[in-house]
Parts: sequence; structure tokens; C-alpha cells
Amino acid sequence: MTEPADVQTIIAATFLLLGAGFLVANARLAAGYFKYVRRRRGALLTWRAPRPPYYAMQLGIGVLMGVILFYNVVRMFRLYRSVHLDWRIFGQAMMFLYYAYLFPMNRAIARGFYEDGIWLDQGFIGYHEIGGITWREGEHDVVLLVTSRLRNLARRLLVPGAQYAAARRLLRDKIAKHDIQFSGTGLSLLEHDEREDV
Repeated sequence: MTEPADVQTIIAATFLLLGAGFLVANARLAAGYFKYVRRRRGALLTWRAPRPPYYAMQLGIGVLMGVILFYNVVRMFRLYRSVHLDWRIFGQAMMFLYYAYLFPMNRAIARGFYEDGIWLDQGFIGYHEIGGITWREGEHDVVLLVTSRLRNLARRLLVPGAQYAAARRLLRDKIAKHDIQFSGTGLSLLEHDEREDV
């Protein structure tokens, strides 16, 4: 029994939208990973990011999408003797790529301090872009909050307790070398040693 043409159109449009959204997400993750590959030789103090919530479930979605994609490609080949452009296949392929490859690859990016900036939980920020920093201490880990002087937002870096002292020393050294400068950011730090604010 074949589906009505309007139902097939809705399904194809849905997979087209999903595929386009995941294509953008995949491009961002791939660009972030290649930035990391270029920068990893300049690592000063780094560690592996903790597993995000529902990590196993997301990997399971990747495996499921791989099975569905394989089934649909084989089915299409049997019906048409070739694989042609189908928006359902496109959407499934983009979701498979995201969950099975690019999302786990992004977790492999070492968070922490590099020669030219800090790799935060949400991406990289250069030292020259930092407008302010503050610490939030927890029971086992510490969170470094970094504000950008270019964009009005704060991003975070979860710092393992064992790396806390080394991270503070590294930030003090970067401030002493003027790689990080808070002056002109509205924090009124001109009258004292900026290293004390770390």
C-alpha cells in the first residue's frame, strides 16, 4: 500500500528541514573540531570534557539512524537499481553523521588552556577577546566564567578540582604578560594589580 502523494510530500519536506538543520549543526561541529586539530599542539593545560547527560542515548540514536539509513539505501537500490537524491535519505544521513560521528568527535576536544586562548565548554575564546573572568567553586569541580569583550555574553569552563591551582596560576601569568587585559571593560581594575582578580 502506497502513501498518498500529499503525505509523501509532507514527509519529504520534514526530512528536508531536519536535514538542513543537522547540516548546519554538522558544519559547526566539524569546523570546531578542525580548529581544535590546528590548536592542539599549543595546549598548555587541558583535560577531557565530562560526558554530557544522555550521552549513551545519543550514541544509541546514532546507531539506530545508521541502521535505518542502511535499510533505506538498500531498499532504494533494489527498487531503482541506483541511489538517487531523496530528502528522506538526506535527512537521515545528516542525523546519522551528527549522532554517530561529529557529536562524539566534539567530546574528544580537550577543554582548557592553549597558547592563544581558552577552549570553553561552548567553544574557543582568544585571550585578547576576554573582558572578564570569575570563579564559581563547587563541591568537586570549579567553574570558570568568562565574558567576551566583543559579545555581551558569558561562557563557562568546568575545571576539575585537580587542575584548579594550575589554571589560576596560568591565568595570572597571562594577565602579567598582558595577553588578558581587563582595562576598558567597565570592571574598574586600573588602580590595582589585575592578577589579583583571578
